[in-house]
Amino acid sequence: MSDMQVNVERDRCCSSGQCVMTVPEIFEQDDRDSLVALRQVVVPAGLLADVRLAADLCPGGAITVSEDDGPGTTD
Repeated sequence: MSDMQVNVERDRCCSSGQCVMTVPEIFEQDDRDSLVALRQVVVPAGLLADVRLAADLCPGGAITVSEDDGPGTTD
């Protein structure tokens, strides 16, 4: 099973809020500057598709996701 981690580049955020509306369990907007902030970095299995969608919807390209298949996997 793979783990997904999400990262944000706040300097690319344009405060559209698409990520917050798509996955409020993972994303929030900072009260001070309205830029994206993470509620959690490791994404629960049930939210994987939603986080991928949020990354695709982000107009600033501020969200990236990475997946780790974990140790012991072979190609």
